[in-house]
Amino acid sequence: MSEQCDFGLIGLAVMGENLALNVESRGYRVAVFNRTTAKVDAFMQGRAAGKQFVGCQSVEELVKNVSRPRKVMMMIKAGPAVDALIEQLLAVMEPGDVIIDGGNTHFSDTERRTKYVEEKGLLYVGTGVSGGEEGALKGPSMMPGGSEKAWPLVKPIFQAIAAKVGPNNDIPCCEWVGPRGAGHYVKMVHNGIEYGDMQLICEAYLMLREGLGLSNDEIYEVFAEWNRGDLQSYLIEITRDIFSVRDGASNDFLVDKILDVAGAKGTGKWMSQLALDLGVPSTLVTAAVYARSVSAVKDARTRASRVLQGPPDAPAIADRDAFIQDVRQALYASKICSYAQGFVQLRAAAAEHDWELNYGDCAMLWRGGCIIRAQFLDHIKEAFDANANLENLLLHPFFTEAVHAAQPSWRRIVVAATERGLPAPAFSTALAYYDSYRRERLPANLLQAQRDYFGAHTYKRVDKEGVFHTDWLHERKTPQE
Repeated sequence: MSEQCDFGLIGLAVMGENLALNVESRGYRVAVFNRTTAKVDAFMQGRAAGKQFVGCQSVEELVKNVSRPRKVMMMIKAGPAVDALIEQLLAVMEPGDVIIDGGNTHFSDTERRTKYVEEKGLLYVGTGVSGGEEGALKGPSMMPGGSEKAWPLVKPIFQAIAAKVGPNNDIPCCEWVGPRGAGHYVKMVHNGIEYGDMQLICEAYLMLREGLGLSNDEIYEVFAEWNRGDLQSYLIEITRDIFSVRDGASNDFLVDKILDVAGAKGTGKWMSQLALDLGVPSTLVTAAVYARSVSAVKDARTRASRVLQGPPDAPAIADRDAFIQDVRQALYASKICSYAQGFVQLRAAAAEHDWELNYGDCAMLWRGGCIIRAQFLDHIKEAFDANANLENLLLHPFFTEAVHAAQPSWRRIVVAATERGLPAPAFSTALAYYDSYRRERLPANLLQAQRDYFGAHTYKRVDKEGVFHTDWLHERKTPQE
């Protein structure tokens, strides 16, 4: 028999192929399979040629070529196909072997599959993988959860291929997250924060372009400057780069040629839906999801634009540089609220599903390799290291001081957007969340009175213990009475 492989990977789409190349580049021998076997042949004759790969023509052949305890990773589309492949693997793998799902899977499916695979005597890992095609090849952020006994078996490979951060570039952006679906839940929250970050950046662009009238060259310079400061991040960096690219045919800026309709794969919606189930206010991701939904009704917006009017011309912006700084501060403060909401949701989910999450570690998983990687995350790590039970990031001194400093600019930008009829749902939603969270008393007392009036839903009082109901119709009085 030829030399056994250290790792098996099924699914040779772009992410799977790049991840396989990453694993092999770290000194591991890799068996690969794809349902369309022509892809296996093309891979073996192309990018895998001369490397430590074994191309397989069936699931059975792949399993036979991987040494025990086997570690076989699925990089296929989430959904029923994963369940079908698990059944195929269970038929040929043995107790103690590890099945790994590296797709964008709903955490509840990973909860179910972990239990099912463990009942069969095998181990299961559901791992979020972030970083896109480049991250998969050069070093992604990885968020594994599932059967804890599997972690020592997959840890050497996972941490070898993951992105590295730290002063010596030796801290892997991969650590065990928690049981069952915890890893995929953390990945989902990552994606939800990504939705919010992207929408906030788009609103900053709108304010600079439509509010201030900057050219694409000038916006490039603004984002380049921001990427050298406290907003330094992968998303700011790539946004800067976008404003430098011209269309080959016309030499116009390519970004201006792109239809203003945004796509979505669903993970942002999942986070929003699960936040509603938990009763936590993850309003930024919800605003971002709806912003994409509005963008999708392009034809309706085009018709409406010919009928519906906005405000009259707003006053000219007197100080260009001051306005740019206001936009930067609004973006930074809103970003803080977005991450604060994400970690509040993680805390609520951990309590609901009996996961012991290390929130500082979660922040460091996102410090490199992934789409939301940013300098900013170091401060989140420091906040949770100082207080593992921190209720909300806004309450940590660093972030408290940051939002206090940004608040005047933040409010000016929301007002400026309103005056000019420029939609800024994420900026305004973040500010509304901040103003709601910082108030001891909200008008929900009236809301609860309304509920009790029409539905006898009862209410509590601030001045005495107990639960109360009032016959509001009988008790009502006119002002004259």
